Amino acid sequence: MDNNHYCVIMAGGNGSRLWPASTTACPKQFMDIAETGKTSIRNTYDRFSSIVPKDNILVVTVRKYRDLVLRDIPELKEENLLLEPYARDTAPCIAYAAYTLFKRNPQATMVVTPADHLIDDDEKFREAIVRSIEFVSENNVLMTLGITPTRPDPNFGYIQITGGSAALQKAGAIKVKTFTEKPDVSLAKVFIASGEFFWNSGIFVWTAETIIREMEKHLPEVTRVFSGWEHAVGTPMEEEFISRAYTDCVKISIDYGVMEKTDKAWLYPADFGWSDVGTWESLYGCIGEKDMNGNIFNTAKILTEDSHDVVVYSSTYDKLVAVKGLENYVVIDTGKALLICPKDDKKLKEFTARLSMPGFENYR
Repeated sequence: MDNNHYCVIMAGGNGSRLWPASTTACPKQFMDIAETGKTSIRNTYDRFSSIVPKDNILVVTVRKYRDLVLRDIPELKEENLLLEPYARDTAPCIAYAAYTLFKRNPQATMVVTPADHLIDDDEKFREAIVRSIEFVSENNVLMTLGITPTRPDPNFGYIQITGGSAALQKAGAIKVKTFTEKPDVSLAKVFIASGEFFWNSGIFVWTAETIIREMEKHLPEVTRVFSGWEHAVGTPMEEEFISRAYTDCVKISIDYGVMEKTDKAWLYPADFGWSDVGTWESLYGCIGEKDMNGNIFNTAKILTEDSHDVVVYSSTYDKLVAVKGLENYVVIDTGKALLICPKDDKKLKEFTARLSMPGFENYR
């Protein structure tokens, strides 16, 4: 393992699209929501510990989740746990990590990954990461792992490669032509039909220096608030400095802020079985059982009639769930909360946003 190679695990999200199982008190990355026997963040840490030295794995999360991270990864070094005062999406999170690594090691190559992905084939995953690291170590580019899309899902970024389908005949990295973050369904259908687009996995590989320079170019509103990082990061002043920076920092993803604008974007086509576990449908499309009507369920006791494409989840495995006359719905029962809602992610997000109203504090 090369000591210049690092992994940054992003673990600050609240997993609101998987409510009510995922809550602000214990979001999905700190749960065994995929029923693997380990929490998602532990699975991610273990997966990367075979790729980079364990001492080179960093976790970025919000301060309120500090104890949950250390519960799941007790061996994590204190200096490798970067605490945000509050979530500002992925761009500020990546900036914080990049400045930290660049100060420790100006030659650092960093893999950036969410904490909650499902990977089917760890060996193919390792190969894709290692080859991506090798490529960015020799080329001044921003690499993302690309996944072949299986449906016109508006929840993902879509990446068009240069050279069209012919470029896929060559093994290895491909230069990106366009990077479109979360198009609507109609545009996603056009992308898929062309055969030139991949899903953005949200897993990135680059050197700390390259991403810092590209963020300074395309996201000065973020890098500006980190002015003076050289004297604060890695010192007793760091917590106060980061609190001040985040107070003035915009909330923006690295996808919108950099990847859609940069001319340094490249893609490594990967086939290792992937799900971002972002919605109930994506989660149980991977691990749940499915009946002849497309109903996905995790419970041993289910009774359905005139129901199609319904996602059923129960925290009590042997609880009977009876569903009649529903189509494209989610039925989620955690014991503490019951959600019955159309499966449309936009409608679900708008509906669950009402949990921020007074009276729902214990259920968020």
